[in-house]
Amino acid sequence: MGDQEQTWINSARCGDEDAFGNLVELYQRPVFNLCYRMLGTPMAAEDAAQETFMRAFVHLSSYDVARSFSSWLLSIASHHCIDQLRRKHHQLLSLDSLSDDMWSGEEQAEPEEIVLDREKERAVNLLLQRLPADYRAAVVLRYWYDMSYDEIARLLDTTVSAIKSRLFRARHMLARGNDPTSDEPAARRTLSAPAAGGSGRSGVWAIA
Repeated sequence: MGDQEQTWINSARCGDEDAFGNLVELYQRPVFNLCYRMLGTPMAAEDAAQETFMRAFVHLSSYDVARSFSSWLLSIASHHCIDQLRRKHHQLLSLDSLSDDMWSGEEQAEPEEIVLDREKERAVNLLLQRLPADYRAAVVLRYWYDMSYDEIARLLDTTVSAIKSRLFRARHMLARGNDPTSDEPAARRTLSAPAAGGSGRSGVWAIA
């Protein structure tokens, strides 16, 4: 796909909308999934994903061909979602009902287990809403997209030390239920490994 992708990129940079449409089809799943993790609802995620691709098309001339195109797209999506969150000031939600295996990322095959998995999906989403926008972006890129500290720092225009600090504080907030007066953790969670499936866990424009 590398050569074909590069052909589409080159054509899109020359104004070929059909070529850019192929790039949208190729990357709409990871872009939508990132937006969903950041914003929390399919409708908001779809709007953000569409805005991401619109911005990408308008600014294709600024794309550095030496850089991963997918990383460039995710950077646009991350910054847009952070802006959206800062404007909306999402309210923090409760962690009390979340299960200990929340971050396993395991796929379920049986119908009744699929229902449970959807409930888990919603619980994960609620958990993420507790985090400040910058922390949330770092968590999503690290644990759903398996990105290195260096990659995340480049995407979010910051330093590796800042990303490590955000992830550390995010883990602490999630583990203690964001209650600095509490002596005991509200929920003992750690983010120790990337979720299975990477950026392709969910269906196109929908969370499976």
